[in-house]
Amino acid sequence: MLRSCRHALTKTSRSYGRLASCLVTCLLSVSLSVTAMAADHAAVEPFRLQLEAPIKTWDEAIPLGNGLTGGLLWGSENTVNLSLDRGDLWDERLPELYLEDNWNYDTIRQLKAAGNQAEISRLFDHPYNHVPYPTKLPGGRLVLRLAESQRAQSFELEMRQAVGRVALSTGRLECFFSAVQPVAMIRHWGPPLTYEFLRPGGLDKLGYQPAEFGAADGLTWMVQEAALGLRYAVVVAGKRSGDQTQLAVAITSNRTDQDPLAAGKQRVREALDAGFETLLQSHRRWWDDFWSISSATIPDPRLQRHYNLVKYFYGAASRPDAPPIPLQGVWTRDDGDLPPWKGDFHHDLNTQMTYLAYHTAGLTEAGLSFINYNWDLLPSYRKFAQDFYGVEGAAMPGVATLAGKPTAGWSQYALSPTNALWVGQSFHLHWRYTRDQKFLATRAYPWLSEVATGIVNLCQERDGSLYLPLSSSPEIHNNSLRAWLEPNSNYDLSLMHWTFEALAEMADELGQAADATHWREIRGKLGDLLVDDQNVLLFAKGEPFDVSHRHHSHTMAIHPLATLTVEGSDRDRGIIDATLDRMNEKGTLAWTGYSFSWFSCLAARAGRADEALRYLVDYERAFILRNGFHVNGDQIGAGLSHFRYRPFTLEGNFLAMEAVHDMLLQSWGGRVRVFPAVSGQWANASFADLRAEGGFRVSAERQAGRTVRVAITATVAGPLRLKNPFGEGKFQASLPCDTADGEIRCALEAGQTVTFCRIDER
Repeated sequence: MLRSCRHALTKTSRSYGRLASCLVTCLLSVSLSVTAMAADHAAVEPFRLQLEAPIKTWDEAIPLGNGLTGGLLWGSENTVNLSLDRGDLWDERLPELYLEDNWNYDTIRQLKAAGNQAEISRLFDHPYNHVPYPTKLPGGRLVLRLAESQRAQSFELEMRQAVGRVALSTGRLECFFSAVQPVAMIRHWGPPLTYEFLRPGGLDKLGYQPAEFGAADGLTWMVQEAALGLRYAVVVAGKRSGDQTQLAVAITSNRTDQDPLAAGKQRVREALDAGFETLLQSHRRWWDDFWSISSATIPDPRLQRHYNLVKYFYGAASRPDAPPIPLQGVWTRDDGDLPPWKGDFHHDLNTQMTYLAYHTAGLTEAGLSFINYNWDLLPSYRKFAQDFYGVEGAAMPGVATLAGKPTAGWSQYALSPTNALWVGQSFHLHWRYTRDQKFLATRAYPWLSEVATGIVNLCQERDGSLYLPLSSSPEIHNNSLRAWLEPNSNYDLSLMHWTFEALAEMADELGQAADATHWREIRGKLGDLLVDDQNVLLFAKGEPFDVSHRHHSHTMAIHPLATLTVEGSDRDRGIIDATLDRMNEKGTLAWTGYSFSWFSCLAARAGRADEALRYLVDYERAFILRNGFHVNGDQIGAGLSHFRYRPFTLEGNFLAMEAVHDMLLQSWGGRVRVFPAVSGQWANASFADLRAEGGFRVSAERQAGRTVRVAITATVAGPLRLKNPFGEGKFQASLPCDTADGEIRCALEAGQTVTFCRIDER
């Protein structure tokens, strides 16, 4: 059977290959602009990012990292910089206002009722903007000065090996952050170089004492005393052999080592003793394993490279035993200032969207960083529910420090209690994709139950329905009094709908019938989503969607929650189409970068394939810097957005990766969908071992606009429901299957694979 499948694929590819050749010949003769575009695409290598020198700013640098520590490789002429970072470097001090007895939810409620937004801003927003802490801290800069005869010509990231390279006029330089050892290694060919540390200038805003610098026995170091007893060190050791210089760099902290300087010295000595090449071999093995987990192949070279780059970000910036990715990951600002938005954990979109794409990519280890972090903070979230909201259960600050403390900001969103429910989706999806029953019983269900309990205790019941005391929709009406919407906004309502349905599902799975009944009863006390007379989702009652806006918070039910889907009722489909049509009508001028990649996901979930691709292309061409970092403003002046600024945050990158997933594979609602939103422009595409809900590994191939092969492996025993990807075409299956209602259905044992192949009907 498999032989006949391969035969059919070969015949199909040959016949369509001849047609494709004719079309290419015609197209090449039509337009020089098409030729230029094709040449530009041909120059794009899928796993290589090459940037011409000079790189004059840190945010255009080559990003390197190993989860806990990170570096940015950049420079010009004969100076190469390595900006250093470590995920647990945080100033956790809170402004004095935050420690006052009236700094709580009741105060916000009272001031909102009095219409006193100015006082709300003084208490909750002013400190965020005018007190420099709490904040993520930069680690420092290692400056390498080369011989006058050596000039940087280009910088390169080899994604598969996670190695940064600098091509010099004579010689070269390489750098990697070991995936298995807590050190970074540098190798340089050419005349001897010199190096020094630069203390981050932004630390001066925090009132710290000067750093301690030292050198002895071939080692150089910087030690910085920070707030609340934090002490960290950057240590470098070097050795010279022939025309080669090797350096080992360690960034250590007393959060993990009692004496960070001593620990750093030991690590760099051991690394130099082992040598660059030895450490590189183990580093490459780790990354080989990482890249072997899954793959996606699409015919747009720029989007392909960006997808691979974002996948690389997961490997470079997220590990189970390291802090999760905040706004800028392990690549904190290095221009003499502190990071934008304090480099914190924004839970009103950023963290949730950053950790959305790992599920389908199968990058479970990377995703566990976010899961473990929030699980470990559960005791703090219980205390915050009591101290700030005055309820039992758990609640988390919507914008937070590494320790889970509130950084505050615009209180309508930074202190919105439903943000925690969105974080809970990560726990639920982790279970849905892995079908890990132990994780369900000991992590996912307990965590979401406690957060949901906090929400229930906060709600007020009127006429048999539950309402939050305050409501909002990020970031509608910004920080004005108008931003307090009539409860419940569609943002809050969507999250509560999803939460109680998910909890009932999980309780059923665990055999906890009473719990399942309890959660369904609560769900029954929530109203329907709010729409206008044209079936367009509102922000809230009396708040129509009538303006372009960057945060698609009113569409949460469509994506990422999938409680409102195109496979629902006719009314559901009508609401989705009307809402997306209205968003198109109002335009993108008030959007930022992530808005485009998010809308691409929305369009893909709605089956609007060409639209999904168009918005993803707009995102990639206008809202990333040349090193791939997502920035919020339109960088090419394409007229796509009024925002032209360039603060770098990562969520837009990860949403772009998820948009590709949503085009290639969707699995919400218990059904697997292969190529559900692939544009006709992507006639050929494939993927290998992407993950689907239900614990499935899925591989598929599309040729000449048709699905030709699908292979699905069950990691746990269970039923498979596959939306028939062959349409009216005939197919062969390697196992007995049934077809009904447009689905292919079969029961699989753990480890069992079923393969489906289109039959060539000619």
